[in-house]
Amino acid sequence: MTMPFDDTTRRNIAERCAAFARLPAGDPAPELKRAAVAIALVEAGGTSLGTALLLTLRAAGLRAHRSQWALPGGRCDQGETLAEAALRELHEELGLQLGPDDVLGLLDDYPTRSGYLITPVVVWAATSAGISPNPAEVASVHRIALDEIERLDAFDFVTIPQSTRRVIRFRHAGHFIHAPTAALIYQFREVLAGRDTRVAELEQPVLAWK
Repeated sequence: MTMPFDDTTRRNIAERCAAFARLPAGDPAPELKRAAVAIALVEAGGTSLGTALLLTLRAAGLRAHRSQWALPGGRCDQGETLAEAALRELHEELGLQLGPDDVLGLLDDYPTRSGYLITPVVVWAATSAGISPNPAEVASVHRIALDEIERLDAFDFVTIPQSTRRVIRFRHAGHFIHAPTAALIYQFREVLAGRDTRVAELEQPVLAWK
């Protein structure tokens, strides 16, 4: 069902995030670097009046994870909170300037094979008119309607010889988007449905291990 981009939807999503029983953050393993990403909610645009999240395709010239699908985000700077890091990265990558009042909640931390502990920060962008992708970091930006991630066939799970854990995949526009991005979006989908579904054990494909 389409979620209109309005104050009622904002309030409902904030309530779902507040009700979500986030796992205690604890102390990250010393080899993991802290990072934060933004699940940035915007108006879907086009013929849709619904709510969407922003997804980027990383620039081909980046040193790591080039040309991969990702939520806006990156490594936390010294002294930053997770929310501050997500908001800063959102501004640096897409030009969106949001503040603490736009943060709706945090989801579970996700440890990656490449050495990061990622925290998803759900934010509400009342206006997305200021989206201006930084070409050094972002090849393209896409609006994924929330009713798209709620489809029964939006996600599937496969196995790989290198791991006993299931690999999660999100289908979008003829592409497979993998973890960590797919896992974080999947947990957000579950939060919207009022379910405390854990995703830290969902596997990434080998291409994302470095």
